[in-house]
Amino acid sequence: MAIHSKSLINIGLSAALAFSAMGLQAQDSNSEGNKGFEIAARSDRSDRGFGDSDVRLKMVLRNANGDESSRSLRITTLEIPDESEGDKSLVFFDSPKDIEGTALLSYAKILEPDDQWLYLPALKRVKRISSANKSGPFVGSEFAFEDFTSLELNKYTYEYMDEAPCGEFTCDRVVRFPRYENSGYTKQVAWVDQSIYQIRQVDFYDRRGDLLKTLHQDDYREYDGGVWRAHTLRMENHQTNKSTDLIYSDYAFKTGLDDGDFVKGRLSRLR
Repeated sequence: MAIHSKSLINIGLSAALAFSAMGLQAQDSNSEGNKGFEIAARSDRSDRGFGDSDVRLKMVLRNANGDESSRSLRITTLEIPDESEGDKSLVFFDSPKDIEGTALLSYAKILEPDDQWLYLPALKRVKRISSANKSGPFVGSEFAFEDFTSLELNKYTYEYMDEAPCGEFTCDRVVRFPRYENSGYTKQVAWVDQSIYQIRQVDFYDRRGDLLKTLHQDDYREYDGGVWRAHTLRMENHQTNKSTDLIYSDYAFKTGLDDGDFVKGRLSRLR
């Protein structure tokens, strides 16, 4: 969501290398299915090679009456070069007091359930998030646990839908179907702009096939190396009229993070 963003709703895999046997076997043999995959892969290509990232952001929760509350948090992400594995990410809350110290560690997988552990300081324990509970809301937001892991290309099959205007851009609309059997979504419609190939919007459909949520991604900025990041994300829940904003500061890349920074034993010691 990437929330990256490649942790939150960021979309990653090198398209030059992404046409692996596993990825191709997952696609429909018809031309529409291949076109959808190619558009998704081209978008993912713009996200590779960042190494690691560190970013601070604000989460704004808004209820159906428009009342707001906010939280401060930090997200670190470690890119895993091996395409058979997903990236690792860590979400840590700094404020307010009732959530300070809460942390979520995620290891994105391809076809297997993502590994996720949640540290709750009030209980002083690390809880593993089961594969059946990843569709639940994360800390009361409109983002689900499964939205907070890297959206690897081969987690989905794809179908090209059409092109449509999206603000000042024209977007290709691609339907992606989760291959993960416990996903809370039957499908997602990603709007990929034809200019810089970034996702501008994602429509999420629930297990009944009804429109559940829409994610808007705005304020894209390009960093050294041609890495793009959205700095304003809004998840709108159409069934509850609630929404959650994520407002990002500037990213720092290649900060020297390694696997040792993403182990569950560190969750209770983070500050």
